[in-house]
Amino acid sequence: MSGKRKTGITDEKMRKIAAGGTAAGVLLILFLVVILIVQFVQIGIANKRKAEYDAEIARYEELLKNGEITLDFLQSEEALRELAIERGWIVSR
Repeated sequence: MSGKRKTGITDEKMRKIAAGGTAAGVLLILFLVVILIVQFVQIGIANKRKAEYDAEIARYEELLKNGEITLDFLQSEEALRELAIERGWIVSR
């Protein structure tokens, strides 16, 4: 009977399993924290863009209200092309 293997989990195996589980848990938490930080940065960027767009909308509404520009002009192809170029778009003809 001395040739039989021991069955069950020994203390050494338990420690190895616990260490592996702990390492996996720490890596998972670290990964989730990185994802959370990236999401917060993306939300901040989106909020900044929204604020910029809202400011531009307010500016054009003010121009329309003061009569400095007309809605027909803003909707014309020439004006749209000019606005696109101002914002860095490459316009092809």
